[in-house]
Amino acid sequence: MIPQSMTTRAAAVAAAGALTLSLAPAASAAPEGGATVSASSQSSHADAGELGAHLLDQDLTWEDCTFPDLEPQTQAALQEIEGLACADVTVPRDWHDPTDGEIITVRLSVTDTADPERSQGIALVNPGGPGGSGLPWGAAMAMRSPNLAEEFNFVGFDPRGVGQSTQLSCEYQPDASHDAWEDGAAAVAGCLDNPLTPFITTEQTAYDMDFLRALLNEDRISYVGYSYGTWLGSWYQTLFPSHSHRFLLDSATDLTRKSLQETWDLQPRSRDRQFQDMLLPYMARNHETYQLSEDPLEIRRAWEQAGGTRDPLGALITAQIVIPAMYSTAGYPGAADAVATFIALDAPEADGAEELSAQLEDFIAASDGVAVDAGEASIVQAHLFEKAREEVQRLVEVDQAAETGETVTFAGTFNAIRCQDGQWNRSRGYWDAWVADLNTKAPYIGPFMGAPLCAHWPAVTEKPKPHQRTHPETLILQSEFDAATPYEAGERSAKIMPNTSLISVNNEGTHGLFPYGTTCVDDPVEAFFLDGALPKNVACGALPLPGEDQAYQVGGDIHEAQQTVKVKMRTDAVKEANRMVREMLMEQHHGE
Repeated sequence: MIPQSMTTRAAAVAAAGALTLSLAPAASAAPEGGATVSASSQSSHADAGELGAHLLDQDLTWEDCTFPDLEPQTQAALQEIEGLACADVTVPRDWHDPTDGEIITVRLSVTDTADPERSQGIALVNPGGPGGSGLPWGAAMAMRSPNLAEEFNFVGFDPRGVGQSTQLSCEYQPDASHDAWEDGAAAVAGCLDNPLTPFITTEQTAYDMDFLRALLNEDRISYVGYSYGTWLGSWYQTLFPSHSHRFLLDSATDLTRKSLQETWDLQPRSRDRQFQDMLLPYMARNHETYQLSEDPLEIRRAWEQAGGTRDPLGALITAQIVIPAMYSTAGYPGAADAVATFIALDAPEADGAEELSAQLEDFIAASDGVAVDAGEASIVQAHLFEKAREEVQRLVEVDQAAETGETVTFAGTFNAIRCQDGQWNRSRGYWDAWVADLNTKAPYIGPFMGAPLCAHWPAVTEKPKPHQRTHPETLILQSEFDAATPYEAGERSAKIMPNTSLISVNNEGTHGLFPYGTTCVDDPVEAFFLDGALPKNVACGALPLPGEDQAYQVGGDIHEAQQTVKVKMRTDAVKEANRMVREMLMEQHHGE
């Protein structure tokens, strides 16, 4: 997520920041109005091994796995997992026409940890994205959950378009005369020029997964999917119910929808909610460390007075340092330090990316070591600072390209998947109204939100509806303050999807929970995988935040009868903060 206030071109490229199953002819030439082909409307064919039979006899070259994006210590630990090996698998580029001669590769990793006498087969793992590398995650799950590793051999893979699989790269030429909407349209047009783009979808990846199943000579797969990986897993279950065994969908998107738009529409509001209901109260409780206030609302006031996310530096800090802590609350000390340092710095609004770069260096110098313990936390903070530097450098390069007429290259998988998996609204008026509404109801994140690239992108397919009779048993795990895939998405999915149960974690904000470290959360997940015991809905308490000895009650509370969490998107704390921000902006406007 990139602050739009920095540059309109940056905003456009930034985004550039889961029956009847046989496949119809590719719908890459979807009409301008957004007509799509739904997999659920096709005649039956539920086995990618049969569709890709001509590729089943390929010889796989098994090799040692390398995970270059990981820290050397982490990579070395994963390479110690029993039987870990990697190989490239050839798959059809288009499962709608698998014998057309066009092929791509998918890189996979396998482990060999399961006791042969107790083995329940393979379990694939996807960490989300769309566009996240899943190659290390087979070994990572074996390490993170040794009880499951005794009965499952975990399989990681880089989905098509990602990492060590065939990648999708897009390019376009920024134009200094364009506004953000025009530049977004140009970026999409550049991505659609790549002939691989129409085939980078969740539907195609689901068929890749089933082909991996057939290639590894398995009748069924189990699965652990996080975030977008829940969308992918649910899509697979719908297409291949008879091949689906135990599925954990952790931090779920809204799996009942035809596209991902509804889930993404909630993100700005859920990020405002976690900021106001969790991070600022954490800072207030630890006021001796952050030296601001014992009142969360007063800390918010100081943040807004310093410019908040309306200021390019505040937006950059939010996108690169605070939001990552909303994925793992272990990062709260660093995020709190970033908020406090920005308030104390009180720098004037940066005029352009070059000036923003200088302000970032001042910010890093001022926050060096403050409130962040030595060791792993400081390593993470240093990594986030470096990511912020890279982002500013990217903004500089985009601005320069707009002036010189050079092209900009960006990874296209994230947007290709989320935009092509179902039609998003393509009206500029809709997105202008959406942004205006966010600036009133989610004024923390709202100032740097804009129309997504999906507003310009024709869909290729849409998510098929889960079938009431054939949908496999499924377990969803969701935290109350998840800011990326809000609690409401997981709760709705569990309520509507058949044979599905929900584990809720009250007062928790981390995105991606299992293994969590409490018996309330982890025991029913393990019982489901090991014994097939799908629990009824379970509501659990949260672990304490860093440096605290208890979890504090915030937001909603547990609905005892349904074992879910009762929480509103705009809680009382959020409503109070929104009123305060509106009053401050009105006073500022009248004073100008």
